Formats: sequence, C-alpha cells, structure tokens
Amino acid sequence: MNLMDQRFDVVVIGAGQAGLASGWHLKQQGLNFIILDEQRRPGGNWRNYYDSLELFSPAAYSSLPGMPFSGTPGHYPSRDEVVRYLEQYVDLFQLPIRLGVQVSRVELGNEGFEIISANGQRLLANAVIVASGAFSRPYLPDIPGLDDFNGTLIHSADYRNTTPFRGQNIIVIGAANSAVQIAYDLASVATVTLATREAIRFAPQRIFGADFHTWLKWTGLEKTRWLNDQSTPVLDNGTYRKALKTGYFKQRPMFTQVTPTGIVWPNGQHEAVDSLVFATGFRPNLPFLENLPVMNERGQVMQCDGHSMHVPGLYFVGLPKQRNFASATLRGVGPDAGHLLPHLLRHLNRPDVVHTYVQQE
Repeated sequence: MNLMDQRFDVVVIGAGQAGLASGWHLKQQGLNFIILDEQRRPGGNWRNYYDSLELFSPAAYSSLPGMPFSGTPGHYPSRDEVVRYLEQYVDLFQLPIRLGVQVSRVELGNEGFEIISANGQRLLANAVIVASGAFSRPYLPDIPGLDDFNGTLIHSADYRNTTPFRGQNIIVIGAANSAVQIAYDLASVATVTLATREAIRFAPQRIFGADFHTWLKWTGLEKTRWLNDQSTPVLDNGTYRKALKTGYFKQRPMFTQVTPTGIVWPNGQHEAVDSLVFATGFRPNLPFLENLPVMNERGQVMQCDGHSMHVPGLYFVGLPKQRNFASATLRGVGPDAGHLLPHLLRHLNRPDVVHTYVQQE
C-alpha cells in the first residue's frame, strides 16, 4: 500500500509490545490509526534476543490487554513463546500494521504531524505514539582501551547462544538479570567472570509460594518507580546464587582498563581474555525526533507519564519507569497506553468516546 499523503488520527511508531498494546486501545476507540515498524515481522526485538532467554515474570504477569498469555499462570515463558504470543495477538485483533517502513523523521506543522519514511513516503497524523522500544540502542560504557581490544566484543543484544564461545575465557559485564543469565549460560562451555560496578542484589523469585511480582502487586510497589523491571534485583530461584557460591562462574569488581589482549583488574592484575560480553543496558533510540524538542541535554526523553512535555499530541509508550516499575514490560505497556487515552482523545477533539475507556491495571 502506498502511504503517500494518507492522514490518520494516530500513527504508532513500533510494532513491538508497546506498539501492539497501543494499537489495541486505539482500536477499542474506533480511531483511524496505523502502526509502522522497520522490521519484516511484528513483535519488536523479542525474536532477536538470546536463545535461552526466559521471562522473569510468570505468564500471569506477562500479558497485553485483551489476551491472556497462554499456559499455566505460574509458568515463566521463553523467548520463542513470547514471539508466538505477540504474533497471535496481531492476528487476533487484526491490528493495522505496515512492516518494512523505517521512519526517518517526524515533523510538526500547521496540519499536525508529518511522518517521513526512509524511502520518502509521507503520512499525516493528528497525533503520534512513539513505541519504538527502549531496547534497540545498546549502551557500551566508556572504558579506556576498549577500541583496541582484539578479541570478540559484543553487547547482550547480539548474544544468541554459547556455540561461538566454547573453551574461551570470557568476561560478562553487568549486574542485572540479563548479565547473570548470560554468564550462567556461557559457564556451561567456557570460563566466565562477571564484572560488576556494584554488588549483585538477588531477590527470591518466589516468596512463600507466591511470585515476586505478586508481592509487588499486593504491596503496591508495582505502581512506583522504586524498582526497574529490566534491571535489579536479580530474580533467582536459588540457581544463580548457588552457581556463584560454587564457582560455576565468578564475580569480581569492574575492571579499569581494556588492553588488546585482555583487561586490567583494579589491583593492577592483567588477565588475558577471549571475549567481552556487555550486558550494560540500552538507551532510547529516537533519531527521527531530533527536529523536535524531545530530548534534554543528558539524552533523556522529556516526558511525564507518557506525554511529551513540549510537543502536544506526541506520546510515548514503553520507556523504562515511564509511569512505574513495569512500564517497559509486557504487562506494563497496556496500562501505560490506556493511561494516555483520555488526554489523546481530547487532543483529537473526540471527547464523545472518552466514556468508553476503561483503565486496565
């Protein structure tokens, strides 16, 4: 379909979990919208994550609005299960998605927003929801000598499985869930040390038989920004603690320098290393908004609960801690997208449908 000069009530950028949840809410309101994504299949970056990835939240806390995650409520879904769930979600609700469309620029004019794709197609919209995800721009810390390393250097975004690393000496950098899970995965075929700037904080995955996320709900902590569901603490059923205690993989304070052949620990000891695996998180990837007053001087998105602070009609879904602990998770994007609706509908001069909106927390 040629998107040239088509006008929509809302254009959603990103067909991952945040974009799909936004699409569900928009469809309930009968709005004219479209979801754009540069990938060839919906689901965001989930299919690009490492093979052994397992959610830290059970199926009961891993659903988008309108469709429960299949399986037993206490089951912890795998990467492939999440991908299938998102594909089924698109099919069930027949969300209008255009794939293979890379948005290069969003501009604001007298007639609303103009969304320009890399191949020159242009769309007009009265509102834009940016749901391109917070996990598409890997972050590497600035460490002396990093550019001179001759071994394998990858980010967790590019890690798939243990096959290329058999027999190696590997340093995994990070103290959060992904770092610990990848270190444990690699330790089955390699010598692994986890390098961290802070102590690893473990939390029991289940407390008195109830999942950690259930306790967050009961205590009300899930509605705060006190924790980050993509970071710490590391949820553990005892496996990772035991692995560290028994030396299955090691943990040491962060190294100070990288050399062509390895790293230098804080005590001055040099260690030869084959691979560095950085599980150091991500940063927002919003180059298409560079012409709008969206980012501050620290590279942070200027938004409040998903509303752009300086661009009326521009919204965000899926940013870490956007509203609370769960904002960047499967279960969090639905309520966050729903929270935007009354404001978005008023922006569209559609107050007649505000009364049909039901907040789902």
